[in-house]
Amino acid sequence: MKAHDGIYLDGAWRPAAGRDVIEVVDPADEQVIARVPAGDAEDVDAAVRAARAALPAWAATPPAERAARLTALRDALASRKDEIAETVTAELGAPPALAQAVHAGLPIAVAGSYAELAATHSFEEKVGNSTVLHEPIGVVAAITPWNYPLHQIVAKVAPALAAGCTVVLKPAEDTPLTAQLFAEAVHEARVPAGVFNLVTGLGPVAGQALAEHPGVDLVSFTGSTAVGRRIAATAGAAIKKVALELGGKSANVILPSADLARAVNVGVANVMSNSGQTCSAWTRMLVHRDRYEEAVELAGAAAAKYGDRIGPLVNAKQQARVRGYIEQGVAEGARLVAGGPESPRERGYFVAPTVFADVTPEMTVAQEEIFGPVLSILRYEDEEDALRIANGTVYGLAGAVWAGEEAEAVAFARRMDTGQVDINGGRFNPLAPFGGYKQSGVGRELGAHGLAEYLQTKSLQF
Repeated sequence: MKAHDGIYLDGAWRPAAGRDVIEVVDPADEQVIARVPAGDAEDVDAAVRAARAALPAWAATPPAERAARLTALRDALASRKDEIAETVTAELGAPPALAQAVHAGLPIAVAGSYAELAATHSFEEKVGNSTVLHEPIGVVAAITPWNYPLHQIVAKVAPALAAGCTVVLKPAEDTPLTAQLFAEAVHEARVPAGVFNLVTGLGPVAGQALAEHPGVDLVSFTGSTAVGRRIAATAGAAIKKVALELGGKSANVILPSADLARAVNVGVANVMSNSGQTCSAWTRMLVHRDRYEEAVELAGAAAAKYGDRIGPLVNAKQQARVRGYIEQGVAEGARLVAGGPESPRERGYFVAPTVFADVTPEMTVAQEEIFGPVLSILRYEDEEDALRIANGTVYGLAGAVWAGEEAEAVAFARRMDTGQVDINGGRFNPLAPFGGYKQSGVGRELGAHGLAEYLQTKSLQF
């Protein structure tokens, strides 16, 4: 795979100060496909200084011009769609069809949405005798995960640029090639030098240096709750704003009146997508006791059909982690309906699509985020019991409700402690706010709510 041997700093590719490199591994065959710089604190400092120097001019740039640069960025990404998809398949292991439609297609749409918002959003308003100004918060540290590498980059960088902020991006070390493609697109879009900067590197080195840098005004992080907690503590010491999109253990609640076969099949597909490496996946399926065994049979049959259709997990550590959770589920008494801990292939970081039945709410597989193709099916007695189970984790990122009548599903969804709920299979909306309750995070991404994270408010009284 094509790889740059430098970092993108102040509008150009430059040698990294750090001497170390990151080996990029294809998780399907465990072969090294590229090497990129492992940037260090010196590289981070240079990137932040470039972003600070570029901030006054970019913040003063009229929104219409910022919108034009974002439109050009969208077009540059669109022209690279095939290359993006191929790169995501190589470094993440995403199947080609998923890589094209979701990993490449969705970020292009999101970039376009922020080009439109930059042109149409009202950055000031009248409130009585005051004019309220919505101004860029400043320099943004964007620290992104590997599971949706380009989407998470665009979901942070595009609204930051639309707001008038400048950015330093530290992508996940497993998927840096996609981030380099994004930097190429930024350059082609003629975004002014220093407005966007890219430092590839390890989380404990470059990520930590970026989170604690005094020249950063906002840290936007997507990843595990454990790392998010450390970033929040670091930022809190400097009274620095954070936006955190963290873990999930989302409930898929199938009410007795629902079309059971459709709800189960869509639910299984949701969990298996991206090899289960989705923070908002509906990994807990809640079914009424009277239809429980029917649902278990349907889910097992649906999971078995996936077989080789899902890709590998991102790396050996993640594979071992997911297999460990499956072994723990068996040890705690859950019934294995499909899959299991054994790897289905000799090479590659694969895990078989796995379904557990007879899962109780206190089991580890019902409480902790596994981040793999593992579904837990729980039974409930009545709606109050279903609500108790659905709300009974430390997470609150997403979920789903199925019912014969939409109003019945909506009434249940209103009582769920979670940031986003799909009703009877509702489609993902890239303009709707995405983010969580409880330990699933702070703040929102996407659409106007995502733009607001990068703005601060000033009022002028007359």
